[in-house]
Amino acid sequence: MGAQQQGADATDGRWLSLVRTLCFITHGADVLLMRRGDHRRVFPGMYNGLGGHVEQGEDPYSSAIREIREESGLSVTSLRLRGISTIDAGGLTGITMFIFTADATSRMLIESDEGTLHWVPLASTHDLPLVEDLPILLARLFAADAHADEPFFAHVSYDANDRLLMTFTDAV
Repeated sequence: MGAQQQGADATDGRWLSLVRTLCFITHGADVLLMRRGDHRRVFPGMYNGLGGHVEQGEDPYSSAIREIREESGLSVTSLRLRGISTIDAGGLTGITMFIFTADATSRMLIESDEGTLHWVPLASTHDLPLVEDLPILLARLFAADAHADEPFFAHVSYDANDRLLMTFTDAV
């Protein structure tokens, strides 16, 4: 079966999705977060994990490694897929987010034009202006009973008052 038979051109009336990665890197009891630059279109001034778009020709795992290196300069170990989230913001195009965790081999960071990097104690993340779904994700990823070997599946949408709705389905 060739490329033409994959059905990638059958987009009429279908909800489409951009593919992105989101990575949470730990070193000891700290997690690396980026305070997004005030000049950024998406989440200006808010704290988020590292990540970005999956480029043509790469898979989500390779994208996560590339984004981590580009945004922080770090080498990581134990990069693990921890969840997949579909994000429906009400338009014809949504987002499919591959969520990873990893361990940093050092704390030495490079400067990023996307924002400033901060090692934050996991217990103190709630004191920061986080991207709206991060308190939910961080609690799920780093809870004492978190299942690192089984990814979760999540769906994000917004109600009529533009409030976040997030539901989870775990692998069985």
